[in-house]
Amino acid sequence: MLTEDGKHLYVSYDEYHNLIEKLAIKIFQSGWEFDTILCLARGGMRPGDILSRVFDKPLAIMSTSSYRANAGLTQENLDIAHYITTPKGEIAGRVLLVDDLADSGVTLEAVIKQLKTNYKPITELRSAVIWTKALSKFTPDYQVEFLPTNPWIHQPFESYDALRPQQLIEKWSV
Repeated sequence: MLTEDGKHLYVSYDEYHNLIEKLAIKIFQSGWEFDTILCLARGGMRPGDILSRVFDKPLAIMSTSSYRANAGLTQENLDIAHYITTPKGEIAGRVLLVDDLADSGVTLEAVIKQLKTNYKPITELRSAVIWTKALSKFTPDYQVEFLPTNPWIHQPFESYDALRPQQLIEKWSV
């Protein structure tokens, strides 16, 4: 649900999963076939996992991070892992790169540059996200929603960013 001022987008678990399913449909209807899904952790893990199951393709993971401060609300320097974890040895062939959103586009551009430079066995690379903000300087190959007002997206699992084990103990000790 987008707030009236257009500055915040609140997404429920059901809406989130529906959007991932719509992304799967867009990818499928494009006719493009791929060998592996590479998700960017953390935001791309949930969409990557679901797409991996729907398309019955192996899931590789590359860790990236820029939103760590202030319970995940503040963007800092971009960190990109030097290694990719994959069940198939080395990532190769046609790869679908998955993240949750193209916010500024910086992460996706940097990752694609790194993949093209350091992973020569990748023969074709396409990108898929749920959301693309208008301010993004990167345009993914597949997206579900374009957000012209650049809202802050409140994803349903973000409550865990500020939750600590002691709070869980207090919650569940009844």
